[in-house]
Amino acid sequence: MTKACIASLGSINADFQVRVPRPLEAGTTLIATDFLPQGGGKAANVAFLARRLGAAATLIGRVGSDALGEQAMAPLRGQGIDLSHVSRAQEPTAVSMIAVPPGGKKGIVLANNANDCWDDAAVADAVAAIEALDPGSVLVADYEIPPALVERAVEAAGRRGVRVVIDPSPPERADAAVLARAHAIAPDAAEASVLSGVSVKDEDSAAAAAGGLAALGIPIVCIKLADGGCLLAHGGRSTLIPAEPVTAVDATGAGDAFTGALAVALLEGRDPLAAACFAVAASTCAVTGYGSQPAYPDRAGVEARMPWFAAGGRPRVRR
Repeated sequence: MTKACIASLGSINADFQVRVPRPLEAGTTLIATDFLPQGGGKAANVAFLARRLGAAATLIGRVGSDALGEQAMAPLRGQGIDLSHVSRAQEPTAVSMIAVPPGGKKGIVLANNANDCWDDAAVADAVAAIEALDPGSVLVADYEIPPALVERAVEAAGRRGVRVVIDPSPPERADAAVLARAHAIAPDAAEASVLSGVSVKDEDSAAAAAGGLAALGIPIVCIKLADGGCLLAHGGRSTLIPAEPVTAVDATGAGDAFTGALAVALLEGRDPLAAACFAVAASTCAVTGYGSQPAYPDRAGVEARMPWFAAGGRPRVRR
């Protein structure tokens, strides 16, 4: 690979999504509508969003040798993503079942399947792909794959001089020593609570959690907040970046849109504050449509929301 790109390592899923009239409860059956089979998974979503924004993107992951693998791969192929490092496992493709109630706060059940099943050949190919990246590239990794593979990928990126953005989800799999080698991390509030030991409930606690994670030596910490904004810790200070108020239709994949847009902005040389604003704008766009990849914006859509940050959404430096 000779062109700087977004290299996305992690989960690839076949998603099955429905709308429900209210959140699921134990012992109840709900009649759902708007059944949507689609591609998903954190790494797949990041690569998809990166291509929508005009960046070159390569995906590194695993799917099964089944029809669900094609469901996951077809939208990515249609975007022109490099899929040469997506290998086939004996196990089934990962499946994500998503229920979206009014207001868009989805619930997800994930069968991780092939995402967790990497043989020696697949691991070696992933490492070799990272070691062949242009040094100007950005590697994005999540923890819906074996943690040992994330560690090896970060080490390979370090040898190559490639910056790393980590989505530390699920946080129970994340290792502080590996996170400390990242250029940026982008947990949500719940994940930041687990990683930092600070219960993130408001702006002050988010700032405390971000500061604690930054103290590990991570240059850029972005805590994705429930309202769509983020708390950025960088250069010894924290900044609250509010999201533009919108009517949320579906939050599925919005966090992945944030991570992908953050990586693209860093690839393009934007400073951390501008990159975080760009990521918030992309995430805001994503919640206004139904589905994850089908709702992802192009560059014009994201840039159209950027003036918000110079007006009512001006970032506020806390210290």
